[in-house]
Amino acid sequence: MGDYHFVYKDVEGASTQWDDIQRKLGNLPEKPPAFKPPPFTPASDQDSIPKDKSFIDSKTEEELEFLEDDLDLDDDRFLQEYRKKRLTEMREATKIVRFGSVVPISGSDFVREVSQAGPDVWVVVLLYKDGYAECGVLMKCLEELAVKYPGTKFVKIVSTDCIPNYPDHNLPTLLVYNNGAVKANYAGLRSFGRRCTPEGVALVLCQSDPVLNDGQGGTDRSRDSVIEGVRRKLIEKVVKEHEDDDGSSSD
Repeated sequence: MGDYHFVYKDVEGASTQWDDIQRKLGNLPEKPPAFKPPPFTPASDQDSIPKDKSFIDSKTEEELEFLEDDLDLDDDRFLQEYRKKRLTEMREATKIVRFGSVVPISGSDFVREVSQAGPDVWVVVLLYKDGYAECGVLMKCLEELAVKYPGTKFVKIVSTDCIPNYPDHNLPTLLVYNNGAVKANYAGLRSFGRRCTPEGVALVLCQSDPVLNDGQGGTDRSRDSVIEGVRRKLIEKVVKEHEDDDGSSSD
């Protein structure tokens, strides 16, 4: 017959007096701490969350539509109106066409890409030629603006493909289109000041019309609001550059 025996195991963390003495003498390792389960935290009750402006802001479009029948919101006219406002803003944002780059086009593309772009789309057209340094300077500015304002369409076309015999001394030239019509034109780099920067170009483009669209879907597309947004981005860039300069000088 096999040699059967039993092993008795005490409760985890328990210790005998003999073991305690041996640990004091260094003959046994320290006793591991007793297992303690994490404290119980009940799941949050969605109905107990206060329904205020931040509650509405945290919801997706689908969730906001679902809240239309929420009885708690029915008793609060402000929250119902705010819910409708947020829904409108979200739907407007999804309507905005996003471009985000300067797209090269040919003469045969012009009518489709520019003249027929639609009444809600502003189109900035760069007339250029390769090998002209000033065209390259303006091109870099437009590439940055195209990323910052993806709701505005930026295209570039070789000047003589767009307008036969267009004089090179007018390069680079910007044409601004909306609803099939030319709204503004700027011939030569001098149109954008002594030092051509993306922010300077942005301010010139918005002098008379709300050309630049950041794609955020705001309801106020007035000239003043767009210019204010451009100025705010300019100030943010200047502040960041100043902070970076301070950081490098301290090193």
